Amino acid sequence: MTSARHILTLDIGSSRLVMAEFAAAPGQGPQLLNYGISRLDVDPTGGADSSAYVVAAIRELMRTHGFRPAPLFMSISGQMVFPRYVKLPHVTRDKLMQMIRYEAEQNVPFPIDEVVWDHQLIEGASDEGTHAMLVAVKTENVMRLTDCVEAAGLEPDVIDVAPMALYNSVRFNYPDADGCTMILDMGARSSNLIFIEGRRVFSRSIPVAGMTITQELMKEFDVSFAEAQTLKMEHAFVAFGGVYAGPESEVTDRVSKIVRGVVTRLHAEVNRSINFYRSQQEGSAPQFILLTGGSSIIPHTDTFFREKLKVAVEYLNPFASVTVSPSIGGDAISRDMHLLGEVTGLALRGSLSCPMEINLLPPTIVQRKTMRRRQPFFLIAAASVMLMLLFWGVIAQQQAAMHRVLTEEVSKRLDGVRRQDENLKRVSDQRKQAMQEVDGLFRLVRTRTYWSEFLAAVHSCLLDGMWLTSFKAVSTDGVQVSQIEISGRVFLDTAAEAEKKYKADAGVERSSSEILNERLQSLKRFSRIDIARQADDFATRVFTIKMDLKEPVRLR
Repeated sequence: MTSARHILTLDIGSSRLVMAEFAAAPGQGPQLLNYGISRLDVDPTGGADSSAYVVAAIRELMRTHGFRPAPLFMSISGQMVFPRYVKLPHVTRDKLMQMIRYEAEQNVPFPIDEVVWDHQLIEGASDEGTHAMLVAVKTENVMRLTDCVEAAGLEPDVIDVAPMALYNSVRFNYPDADGCTMILDMGARSSNLIFIEGRRVFSRSIPVAGMTITQELMKEFDVSFAEAQTLKMEHAFVAFGGVYAGPESEVTDRVSKIVRGVVTRLHAEVNRSINFYRSQQEGSAPQFILLTGGSSIIPHTDTFFREKLKVAVEYLNPFASVTVSPSIGGDAISRDMHLLGEVTGLALRGSLSCPMEINLLPPTIVQRKTMRRRQPFFLIAAASVMLMLLFWGVIAQQQAAMHRVLTEEVSKRLDGVRRQDENLKRVSDQRKQAMQEVDGLFRLVRTRTYWSEFLAAVHSCLLDGMWLTSFKAVSTDGVQVSQIEISGRVFLDTAAEAEKKYKADAGVERSSSEILNERLQSLKRFSRIDIARQADDFATRVFTIKMDLKEPVRLR
């Protein structure tokens, strides 16, 4: 790998960071050169912001392991994102992208301008349509992590999701796996299930994991978070069911029973997820299970799931097809293998075309990188201008000398200079016309921004459980918009709850549409607001509201 570039991969989990350095050559599998693991000593029961801990941990890893800034591929916890699976009809690519955008707006539980989202087309269970996976994360959450990374002197190129990084790692390291393979990633705050069947993927996050065991130990032994963590690390194992020769220590016996209780709850959630995958996603029952994650190495965890699920259970080996530098000891890899699946999957993004290529890079970073790529062109343009100025300066000097020496010849050429002057005037007129067109374009951009801000203001007035189905701008003269007509729906039970609360607060009865009317009036954008239609169907209330704008908006 003499021509390979060095890349950094970073997996930011709830309780630890894993950073690794790989040599990545295009079209070849990456090679692990170095890695480091750092715990985040944050007590989740205290509600403290972990940003400072993340920055300190990254800096410490870079210092102690000699990492140097390089292209960074990072992953965030699957608990932070909102995955949705949608089925779309077979249409052209342009229409498909429009439908995916529409599905994202409908399925993401936040305004689309408040999230970073991406999609991946995946192979479905049939040929009846196109299957797509949508992944979204709140912009403020991902920016909080990118700020930490940049504070440590790095800048991410790709932001992946931990379950999808594991998916890429398994697809690369287990290319011959038949049937349905399930990855059980037991982390600190959540456990992620990833079903792999052919080229199809389905993931789900379960809020039962290592932190659940710690919290149960805190209750059982009435100790602090740090003391419960110590009990878990020193005494935890999955107790066997039934009558058996228990451990000699009473503490170990109590801890093991608590661990078994939590793992049993996890098993119940896993069973529910398997049933959901088989019934709703038309998948098959898992034939092979791969364990990974920090909590997966609690003794007897693999034996427990092997007995409960009646399938083969192994620990994920992310280095079955990924090479490791001889400078890294085999004992270290064996000890930490359960924590290196995500960083290995991220490294594959740096050298190969992966089956899952989600990127949740915030728009601000994308714009910054785009501007940086364009800087060489700006420098070339500036250099060209300087050369032109230098060239014209030389010409001017030569003309001045010729004027002093050849006054008569210059006089003869005066007519030619006048013609050039006319050309310059024509160019100046063209420039003025171009500037007028540019001003018109800027006005158009401001008008488009006005409508996005206007729609956001109307959306902020909606009650919980209420959504818009149409938004119509009415123009009487074709030049400016003077009236807005919106239609929407609200769930009857949600409307009733809002109306009840309004009556309790204001002392008068108002329908959900009237409450929305009052909120719209508070925007002070409208001279009149009328409820044009209001009707109930089986589960929702349909309404139409017409609003006259105080200040009409020009269309062009």
